[in-house]
Amino acid sequence: MRLDRVTLENFRNYAAQEVLFDPTCNVICGENAQGKTNLLEAMVCLSTGKSNRTRTDRELIRFEQEGFHLEGSIHSRDRDFVSRIDVGFGKKKRITVNDVPVRAASDLSAVLNTVFFCPEDLQLIKEGAAARRRFMDASLCQLRPRYAAALAEYQRLHEHKTRILRDCVDRPDLIATLPDFNLRMAETGAILIHYRSRFVKMLSTCAAAAHSECSGGRETLTLQYKTVSTVTDPLGDHKLLVIQLLEHQRSHHYAEVSSRQCLSGPHKDDIEVLLDGLNARSYASQGQTRTAALSLKLGVREIHREIVGEYPILLLDDVLSELDPKRQEYVLNRIGSGQVFITCCEEDRLHSLLKGSIYHVRNGTIAQRSSL
Repeated sequence: MRLDRVTLENFRNYAAQEVLFDPTCNVICGENAQGKTNLLEAMVCLSTGKSNRTRTDRELIRFEQEGFHLEGSIHSRDRDFVSRIDVGFGKKKRITVNDVPVRAASDLSAVLNTVFFCPEDLQLIKEGAAARRRFMDASLCQLRPRYAAALAEYQRLHEHKTRILRDCVDRPDLIATLPDFNLRMAETGAILIHYRSRFVKMLSTCAAAAHSECSGGRETLTLQYKTVSTVTDPLGDHKLLVIQLLEHQRSHHYAEVSSRQCLSGPHKDDIEVLLDGLNARSYASQGQTRTAALSLKLGVREIHREIVGEYPILLLDDVLSELDPKRQEYVLNRIGSGQVFITCCEEDRLHSLLKGSIYHVRNGTIAQRSSL
Protein backbone atom coordinates (compact mmCIF):
# COMPACT_ATOMS: atom_id res chain seq x y z
CA MET A 1 0.00 0.00 0.00
CA ARG A 2 1.44 3.35 -0.99
CA LEU A 3 0.48 6.94 -1.67
CA ASP A 4 2.14 8.03 -4.91
CA ARG A 5 0.83 11.57 -5.25
CA VAL A 6 -1.12 14.18 -3.31
CA THR A 7 -2.70 17.32 -4.75
CA LEU A 8 -3.82 20.08 -2.38
CA GLU A 9 -5.78 23.20 -3.27
CA ASN A 10 -6.64 25.69 -0.52
CA PHE A 11 -6.09 23.04 2.14
CA ARG A 12 -4.82 24.60 5.40
CA ASN A 13 -1.85 26.81 4.39
CA TYR A 14 -1.39 25.17 0.95
CA ALA A 15 -2.67 27.30 -1.96
CA ALA A 16 -1.87 24.83 -4.73
CA GLN A 17 0.58 21.97 -4.42
CA GLU A 18 1.19 18.62 -6.07
CA VAL A 19 3.72 16.25 -4.51
CA LEU A 20 5.08 12.94 -5.80
CA PHE A 21 6.27 10.57 -3.08
CA ASP A 22 8.89 7.86 -2.66
CA PRO A 23 7.42 4.35 -2.24
CA THR A 24 9.62 3.76 0.83
CA CYS A 25 10.59 6.58 3.20
CA ASN A 26 9.63 10.25 2.89
CA VAL A 27 11.14 12.81 5.25
CA ILE A 28 9.22 16.11 5.42
CA CYS A 29 11.62 18.71 6.77
CA GLY A 30 11.06 22.34 7.73
CA GLU A 31 10.72 24.80 10.57
CA ASN A 32 7.61 24.87 12.76
CA ALA A 33 4.32 26.23 11.35
CA GLN A 34 5.38 25.77 7.71
CA GLY A 35 2.92 23.00 6.75
CA LYS A 36 4.56 19.69 7.63
CA THR A 37 1.75 18.45 9.88
CA ASN A 38 -0.86 19.83 7.47
CA LEU A 39 0.53 17.56 4.75
CA LEU A 40 0.18 14.50 6.98
CA GLU A 41 -3.31 15.65 7.99
CA ALA A 42 -4.28 15.62 4.31
CA MET A 43 -3.16 11.99 4.10
CA VAL A 44 -5.31 11.10 7.11
CA CYS A 45 -8.28 12.79 5.41
CA LEU A 46 -7.71 10.69 2.30
CA SER A 47 -7.90 7.52 4.41
CA THR A 48 -10.81 8.41 6.72
CA GLY A 49 -12.69 11.27 5.09
CA LYS A 50 -12.06 13.58 8.04
CA SER A 51 -9.29 15.33 9.92
CA ASN A 52 -7.63 13.89 13.00
CA ARG A 53 -7.06 17.42 14.35
CA THR A 54 -10.43 19.17 14.05
CA ARG A 55 -14.10 18.22 14.01
CA THR A 56 -15.18 20.65 11.29
CA ASP A 57 -14.14 20.66 7.65
CA ARG A 58 -14.44 24.45 7.64
CA GLU A 59 -11.22 24.74 9.64
CA LEU A 60 -9.35 22.91 6.88
CA ILE A 61 -10.10 25.60 4.28
CA ARG A 62 -7.30 28.07 3.59
CA PHE A 63 -7.86 31.54 5.02
CA GLU A 64 -10.25 33.70 2.98
CA GLN A 65 -11.07 30.85 0.57
CA GLU A 66 -14.44 29.20 -0.07
CA GLY A 67 -13.43 25.54 -0.11
CA PHE A 68 -10.67 23.02 -0.72
CA HIS A 69 -9.84 20.14 -3.06
CA LEU A 70 -7.79 17.17 -1.93
CA GLU A 71 -6.72 14.31 -4.20
CA GLY A 72 -4.49 11.28 -3.79
CA SER A 73 -3.16 8.65 -6.20
CA ILE A 74 -2.98 5.36 -4.32
CA HIS A 75 -1.73 1.86 -5.08
CA SER A 76 -3.49 -0.68 -2.89
CA ARG A 77 -4.43 -4.36 -3.15
CA ASP A 78 -2.64 -4.55 -6.54
CA ARG A 79 -4.85 -1.81 -7.97
CA ASP A 80 -4.56 1.92 -8.65
CA PHE A 81 -7.06 4.38 -7.18
CA VAL A 82 -7.65 8.12 -7.18
CA SER A 83 -9.46 9.39 -4.09
CA ARG A 84 -10.80 12.94 -4.05
CA ILE A 85 -12.45 15.15 -1.43
CA ASP A 86 -14.16 18.44 -2.30
CA VAL A 87 -15.43 20.69 0.49
CA GLY A 88 -17.11 24.10 0.31
CA PHE A 89 -17.83 26.33 -2.68
CA GLY A 90 -21.48 26.36 -1.61
CA LYS A 91 -21.90 22.65 -2.26
CA LYS A 92 -22.29 19.54 -0.15
CA LYS A 93 -19.08 17.68 0.71
CA ARG A 94 -18.26 15.27 -2.10
CA ILE A 95 -15.99 12.22 -1.81
CA THR A 96 -15.14 10.01 -4.79
CA VAL A 97 -12.91 7.04 -5.56
CA ASN A 98 -12.02 6.69 -9.25
CA ASP A 99 -14.71 9.32 -9.94
CA VAL A 100 -17.40 7.19 -8.27
CA PRO A 101 -19.15 8.80 -5.26
CA VAL A 102 -18.70 6.78 -2.07
CA ARG A 103 -21.59 6.02 0.28
CA ALA A 104 -19.72 6.96 3.44
CA ALA A 105 -16.44 8.65 4.29
CA SER A 106 -15.29 5.44 5.96
CA ASP A 107 -15.33 3.76 2.52
CA LEU A 108 -12.05 5.57 1.81
CA SER A 109 -10.46 3.15 4.28
CA ALA A 110 -11.14 0.33 1.84
CA VAL A 111 -8.53 2.02 -0.38
CA LEU A 112 -6.02 3.64 1.99
CA ASN A 113 -5.07 2.91 5.62
CA THR A 114 -2.91 5.18 7.77
CA VAL A 115 -1.43 4.96 11.26
CA PHE A 116 -0.74 8.45 12.60
CA PHE A 117 1.69 8.98 15.47
CA CYS A 118 2.41 12.39 17.05
CA PRO A 119 4.16 13.49 20.27
CA GLU A 120 0.83 13.71 22.13
CA ASP A 121 0.37 9.97 21.55
CA LEU A 122 3.40 9.31 23.75
CA GLN A 123 1.10 10.20 26.66
CA LEU A 124 -1.53 7.67 25.55
CA ILE A 125 -0.87 5.45 28.57
CA LYS A 126 -1.07 8.24 31.15
CA GLU A 127 -4.16 9.95 29.73
CA GLY A 128 -7.74 9.10 30.61
CA ALA A 129 -9.85 6.35 29.10
CA ALA A 130 -11.24 8.65 26.39
CA ALA A 131 -7.82 8.84 24.70
CA ARG A 132 -7.52 5.06 24.50
CA ARG A 133 -11.09 4.76 23.18
CA ARG A 134 -10.22 7.24 20.42
CA PHE A 135 -7.16 5.13 19.69
CA MET A 136 -9.33 2.00 19.34
CA ASP A 137 -11.98 3.79 17.30
CA ALA A 138 -9.47 5.33 14.87
CA SER A 139 -7.97 1.91 14.18
CA LEU A 140 -11.20 -0.07 13.95
CA CYS A 141 -13.03 2.46 11.75
CA GLN A 142 -10.37 1.90 9.08
CA LEU A 143 -10.28 -1.87 9.49
CA ARG A 144 -13.97 -2.70 9.88
CA PRO A 145 -16.63 -0.72 7.96
CA ARG A 146 -19.41 -2.26 10.08
CA TYR A 147 -17.71 -0.95 13.19
CA ALA A 148 -17.57 2.59 11.77
CA ALA A 149 -21.31 2.48 11.01
CA ALA A 150 -22.14 1.06 14.47
CA LEU A 151 -19.99 3.68 16.21
CA ALA A 152 -21.73 6.53 14.37
CA GLU A 153 -25.14 5.08 15.27
CA TYR A 154 -24.18 4.56 18.91
CA GLN A 155 -22.90 8.13 19.21
CA ARG A 156 -26.15 9.43 17.75
CA LEU A 157 -28.22 7.38 20.20
CA HIS A 158 -26.03 8.43 23.12
CA GLU A 159 -26.44 12.11 22.28
CA HIS A 160 -30.21 11.71 21.99
CA LYS A 161 -30.51 9.81 25.27
CA THR A 162 -28.37 12.44 27.01
CA ARG A 163 -30.74 15.17 25.81
CA ILE A 164 -33.71 13.20 27.14
CA LEU A 165 -32.07 12.82 30.56
CA ARG A 166 -31.31 16.53 30.69
CA ASP A 167 -34.85 17.55 29.70
CA CYS A 168 -36.86 15.00 31.67
CA VAL A 169 -37.12 17.19 34.80
CA ASP A 170 -39.16 19.73 32.85
CA ARG A 171 -40.80 17.05 30.69
CA PRO A 172 -41.35 13.85 32.73
CA ASP A 173 -43.15 12.26 29.76
CA LEU A 174 -39.77 11.82 28.07
CA ILE A 175 -38.88 9.06 30.55
CA ALA A 176 -41.25 6.76 28.65
CA THR A 177 -38.98 6.93 25.58
CA LEU A 178 -35.89 5.63 27.43
CA PRO A 179 -36.60 1.85 27.08
CA ASP A 180 -36.52 2.12 23.29
CA PHE A 181 -33.24 4.03 23.33
CA ASN A 182 -31.77 1.60 25.88
CA LEU A 183 -32.57 -1.38 23.68
CA ARG A 184 -31.09 0.20 20.56
CA MET A 185 -28.00 1.33 22.46
CA ALA A 186 -27.55 -2.20 23.87
CA GLU A 187 -27.86 -3.76 20.41
CA THR A 188 -25.42 -1.30 18.87
CA GLY A 189 -23.14 -1.31 21.90
CA ALA A 190 -22.83 -5.10 21.66
CA ILE A 191 -21.39 -4.66 18.15
CA LEU A 192 -18.79 -2.21 19.49
CA ILE A 193 -17.81 -4.60 22.28
CA HIS A 194 -17.57 -7.48 19.79
CA TYR A 195 -15.02 -5.64 17.65
CA ARG A 196 -13.16 -3.89 20.45
CA SER A 197 -12.57 -7.08 22.45
CA ARG A 198 -11.13 -8.88 19.42
CA PHE A 199 -9.01 -5.88 18.49
CA VAL A 200 -7.49 -5.68 21.98
CA LYS A 201 -6.82 -9.42 21.93
CA MET A 202 -4.84 -9.07 18.68
CA LEU A 203 -3.16 -5.89 19.85
CA SER A 204 -2.04 -7.51 23.08
CA THR A 205 -0.02 -10.04 21.10
CA CYS A 206 1.43 -7.59 18.57
CA ALA A 207 2.22 -4.84 21.09
CA ALA A 208 3.78 -7.30 23.53
CA ALA A 209 6.23 -8.46 20.86
CA ALA A 210 7.16 -4.88 19.98
CA HIS A 211 7.55 -3.92 23.65
CA SER A 212 9.73 -6.91 24.42
CA GLU A 213 12.07 -5.97 21.57
CA CYS A 214 12.22 -2.30 22.55
CA SER A 215 12.80 -3.00 26.26
CA GLY A 216 15.38 -5.71 25.61
CA GLY A 217 13.06 -8.34 27.05
CA ARG A 218 13.21 -6.77 30.51
CA GLU A 219 9.45 -6.10 30.76
CA THR A 220 6.25 -7.85 29.78
CA LEU A 221 3.39 -5.77 28.39
CA THR A 222 -0.18 -7.07 28.55
CA LEU A 223 -3.50 -5.46 27.66
CA GLN A 224 -6.96 -5.98 29.13
CA TYR A 225 -10.17 -4.73 27.57
CA LYS A 226 -12.47 -3.07 30.12
CA THR A 227 -16.18 -2.67 29.51
CA VAL A 228 -19.34 -2.57 31.69
CA SER A 229 -19.25 -4.80 34.76
CA THR A 230 -22.19 -7.02 33.80
CA VAL A 231 -20.44 -8.27 30.64
CA THR A 232 -18.81 -11.51 31.75
CA ASP A 233 -17.15 -12.34 28.42
CA PRO A 234 -16.62 -9.51 25.87
CA LEU A 235 -15.75 -12.16 23.27
CA GLY A 236 -19.09 -13.92 23.83
CA ASP A 237 -22.31 -14.21 21.87
CA HIS A 238 -23.97 -11.02 20.61
CA LYS A 239 -27.38 -11.84 22.10
CA LEU A 240 -25.85 -12.44 25.52
CA LEU A 241 -23.96 -9.15 25.30
CA VAL A 242 -27.23 -7.32 24.59
CA ILE A 243 -28.90 -8.94 27.62
CA GLN A 244 -25.97 -8.05 29.87
CA LEU A 245 -25.88 -4.45 28.62
CA LEU A 246 -29.61 -4.10 29.30
CA GLU A 247 -29.04 -5.47 32.80
CA HIS A 248 -26.40 -2.82 33.44
CA GLN A 249 -28.72 -0.11 32.14
CA ARG A 250 -31.53 -1.22 34.48
CA SER A 251 -29.22 -1.11 37.48
CA HIS A 252 -28.19 2.45 36.60
CA HIS A 253 -31.63 3.81 35.66
CA TYR A 254 -32.29 5.89 38.76
CA ALA A 255 -28.69 7.13 38.91
CA GLU A 256 -28.94 8.29 35.28
CA VAL A 257 -32.23 10.13 35.83
CA SER A 258 -30.87 11.73 39.01
CA SER A 259 -27.55 12.81 37.49
CA ARG A 260 -29.02 13.58 34.04
CA GLN A 261 -26.13 11.67 32.50
CA CYS A 262 -25.82 8.48 30.48
CA LEU A 263 -23.80 6.30 32.87
CA SER A 264 -24.14 2.88 31.26
CA GLY A 265 -22.63 1.61 28.04
CA PRO A 266 -19.40 1.05 26.05
CA HIS A 267 -18.86 4.81 25.73
CA LYS A 268 -16.93 4.34 29.00
CA ASP A 269 -14.73 1.46 27.75
CA ASP A 270 -10.98 1.43 28.30
CA ILE A 271 -7.79 -0.53 27.62
CA GLU A 272 -5.84 -1.33 30.77
CA VAL A 273 -2.11 -1.41 30.03
CA LEU A 274 -0.02 -3.57 32.37
CA LEU A 275 3.75 -3.80 32.70
CA ASP A 276 4.85 -6.90 34.57
CA GLY A 277 1.32 -7.12 35.94
CA LEU A 278 1.17 -3.54 37.28
CA ASN A 279 -1.07 -0.79 35.91
CA ALA A 280 1.19 1.31 33.70
CA ARG A 281 -0.90 4.44 34.12
CA SER A 282 -0.29 4.42 37.87
CA TYR A 283 3.16 2.90 38.24
CA ALA A 284 5.19 3.22 35.03
CA SER A 285 7.98 5.75 34.56
CA GLN A 286 7.95 8.27 31.71
CA GLY A 287 10.35 6.11 29.70
CA GLN A 288 8.22 3.01 30.27
CA THR A 289 5.00 4.76 29.23
CA ARG A 290 6.64 6.08 26.06
CA THR A 291 7.88 2.61 25.17
CA ALA A 292 4.41 1.19 25.81
CA ALA A 293 2.78 3.88 23.64
CA LEU A 294 5.24 3.17 20.84
CA SER A 295 4.42 -0.52 21.13
CA LEU A 296 0.68 0.12 20.84
CA LYS A 297 1.10 2.17 17.66
CA LEU A 298 3.50 -0.29 16.06
CA GLY A 299 1.20 -3.12 17.15
CA VAL A 300 -1.70 -1.49 15.29
CA ARG A 301 0.50 -1.35 12.19
CA GLU A 302 1.02 -5.12 12.43
CA ILE A 303 -2.72 -5.72 12.86
CA HIS A 304 -3.39 -3.81 9.65
CA ARG A 305 -0.88 -5.99 7.83
CA GLU A 306 -2.45 -9.19 9.21
CA ILE A 307 -6.02 -8.19 8.33
CA VAL A 308 -5.50 -6.29 5.07
CA GLY A 309 -2.40 -8.12 3.82
CA GLU A 310 -0.40 -4.90 3.41
CA TYR A 311 1.25 -2.46 5.76
CA PRO A 312 -0.68 0.79 6.22
CA ILE A 313 1.07 4.08 5.58
CA LEU A 314 2.88 5.12 8.75
CA LEU A 315 2.82 8.85 9.57
CA LEU A 316 5.34 9.97 12.20
CA ASP A 317 4.71 13.62 13.01
CA ASP A 318 7.77 15.00 14.81
CA VAL A 319 7.87 11.93 17.05
CA LEU A 320 11.58 11.12 16.70
CA SER A 321 12.62 14.42 18.31
CA GLU A 322 10.72 13.37 21.44
CA LEU A 323 12.57 10.06 21.76
CA ASP A 324 15.99 9.23 23.11
CA PRO A 325 18.53 7.78 20.62
CA LYS A 326 17.79 4.18 21.67
CA ARG A 327 14.07 4.48 20.99
CA GLN A 328 14.70 6.43 17.79
CA GLU A 329 16.85 3.60 16.49
CA TYR A 330 14.27 1.03 17.55
CA VAL A 331 11.47 2.79 15.66
CA LEU A 332 13.56 3.28 12.53
CA ASN A 333 14.58 -0.38 12.56
CA ARG A 334 10.91 -1.44 12.75
CA ILE A 335 9.72 0.57 9.75
CA GLY A 336 11.79 -1.04 7.03
CA SER A 337 8.68 -2.41 5.29
CA GLY A 338 5.88 -0.28 3.95
CA GLN A 339 5.70 3.41 3.10
CA VAL A 340 6.61 5.87 5.85
CA PHE A 341 6.33 9.66 6.22
CA ILE A 342 8.42 11.40 8.88
CA THR A 343 8.25 15.10 9.71
CA CYS A 344 11.19 16.78 11.43
CA CYS A 345 12.99 20.09 11.77
CA GLU A 346 16.49 18.72 11.18
CA GLU A 347 17.19 15.69 8.99
CA ASP A 348 20.96 15.32 9.55
CA ARG A 349 20.85 12.10 11.60
CA LEU A 350 18.32 10.45 9.29
CA HIS A 351 20.71 10.43 6.33
CA SER A 352 22.72 7.61 7.88
CA LEU A 353 19.67 5.62 9.01
CA LEU A 354 17.16 5.74 6.16
CA LYS A 355 16.85 5.41 2.40
CA GLY A 356 14.26 7.38 0.47
CA SER A 357 13.48 11.02 -0.31
CA ILE A 358 13.52 14.26 1.62
CA TYR A 359 11.21 17.23 1.05
CA HIS A 360 11.73 20.77 2.35
CA VAL A 361 8.58 22.68 3.30
CA ARG A 362 8.48 26.45 3.57
CA ASN A 363 5.33 28.53 4.06
CA GLY A 364 2.96 25.98 2.55
CA THR A 365 5.20 25.11 -0.37
CA ILE A 366 7.22 21.96 -1.00
CA ALA A 367 10.41 23.71 -2.01
CA GLN A 368 12.65 20.83 -2.98
CA ARG A 369 12.97 17.03 -3.20
CA SER A 370 16.23 15.14 -2.88
CA SER A 371 17.46 11.68 -1.94
CA LEU A 372 18.42 10.66 1.57
